[in-house]
Amino acid sequence: MSAKLKREMGRSRVARDIAQKLRLTAAVLGTIARKDLAAAFRRVNANTSFDTGRADKWLQGRAQPRELQVYEDWSKVLDLDRPGEWIANCDIEAFLDEICGRHGRDRKALLSSIGAAGSQKNGGGPALQLAGTFACYSHAWSPYYRGRRIRGELSLDAVSNPNRLPATYTEVLPTGPMALKGALAIDKRTLHLEVSDTLGGVPILTFCLFPASPPASVLAGLMFGATVIGPDIQPSVTRIVMVRLPMASPWLRSADAYLPPDGSVAEELAKLGLPIENSAAVDRGLTEFLAGGSGGFDQIQISSYRALADLFDRAWLSGAS
Repeated sequence: MSAKLKREMGRSRVARDIAQKLRLTAAVLGTIARKDLAAAFRRVNANTSFDTGRADKWLQGRAQPRELQVYEDWSKVLDLDRPGEWIANCDIEAFLDEICGRHGRDRKALLSSIGAAGSQKNGGGPALQLAGTFACYSHAWSPYYRGRRIRGELSLDAVSNPNRLPATYTEVLPTGPMALKGALAIDKRTLHLEVSDTLGGVPILTFCLFPASPPASVLAGLMFGATVIGPDIQPSVTRIVMVRLPMASPWLRSADAYLPPDGSVAEELAKLGLPIENSAAVDRGLTEFLAGGSGGFDQIQISSYRALADLFDRAWLSGAS
């Protein structure tokens, strides 16, 4: 409240679990990007010092708000009957109980929506910020579904390792559910994910993704592997978009993976709980990314490989004899 108290907060650094509390706040509000979270603060205080630049550092645990007014604004954003100092000082368990009670949210579901299993120091590390559930959209590889899109689910679990997350990638195929397990690794340049069937019966899938910054609302890049449904096994690559969901959805584990030809991804994401303001823009943006400059899809035809093998097999056998 007073200038003296503000100075005391700055010296004592009493604020706790700020990155975790901000992610929980974003989940309660249904905000996806930092700019949306900043807009929520501006609605309660046009002069708030909460902005996207500072929020980026706070979400990564590299800094924390020093001005008490930010915490006062925060309390108003969440419509809590609490002073700002309480938000700064309370532990994550008390904060979670308060916001769940005020907004009628399920405690476990809210934690799951941000991929958190509890308090994480310094934001939990770069990989932990990616924990959660993603709806994944890419080009279908099967020749029986040529030109169609396919949907998968990526689940990233929160653990103590700051740079590696257990991962499960699932598709509900006509031949039965395909669930592949692996781990997502993060470095300064890329995100790398490799998943496979633990029994060895399904081809390995490899993902090379752009690095993401909080709140990691979307991951995107390339997926490599081989066809699962079809007369031949064909090495394939496709662009892929992974959209973070507010919470896990049982529907993803039962819905047919192949999207209808005229299906709207934006409408589907809205049904999964994502706040979509402009469906046309979402569908257009996803389509443009997946298409890319050359169709966003490549698959080596068996005839091309066999012609190449025939050419070099003859040369090799001639030399060997």
